[in-house]
Amino acid sequence: MDETTGLRERKKAATRLALHEAALSLTAEQGLDGLTVEAIADAANVSRRTFSNYFSSKEEALFHGDTTRLRRLLQLIGEQPVDEPPWAALSRAAQRFIEELFGDGDPPWLTQRRQLRRHPGLAAHQVAAYSAVERELAGELAHRLTGADVALRSRVLAATFLAILRVAVQHWIEHPNEPLVDTVRTALAEAAAATSGR
Repeated sequence: MDETTGLRERKKAATRLALHEAALSLTAEQGLDGLTVEAIADAANVSRRTFSNYFSSKEEALFHGDTTRLRRLLQLIGEQPVDEPPWAALSRAAQRFIEELFGDGDPPWLTQRRQLRRHPGLAAHQVAAYSAVERELAGELAHRLTGADVALRSRVLAATFLAILRVAVQHWIEHPNEPLVDTVRTALAEAAAATSGR
């Protein structure tokens, strides 16, 4: 990648992030119902057309952070040893992922995320953010599985893992009595025990 291309990509990433942060901030201040694409674009100092080049809706802009964080999780999973059992690799990557996100306490986006919980209509968009990376995760897991029905098993494993993470994070937001990493670890251990028949 040459310097010009690198600069262009950094500018695109900065614009995408600015739109996402504007969407979060406006939703926290004014609520979701009054949030418009125009208001998000104005707050980010870009045009309505520029917004449309990056996001298809205000909801997509709101959940851009989830997609970015999940892509980091995919990267961490890919870094795990290929010969490690798949669930162990997923669990180790999830723990490191949570430690990265919350190593210095609650990140600023979490406060805004808690405020978004007042809008149950957004739940489908959060699920969509997880679903967007599900196929990529299934592809990564397919390389780690052997035997019959690898394509199906990898998709089931990917969907199960992402659902557990989503539920664990939502549970922790509602009941922040212990560190999130412990909640995620417990949820993953429960799932492992359930699938092994214990």
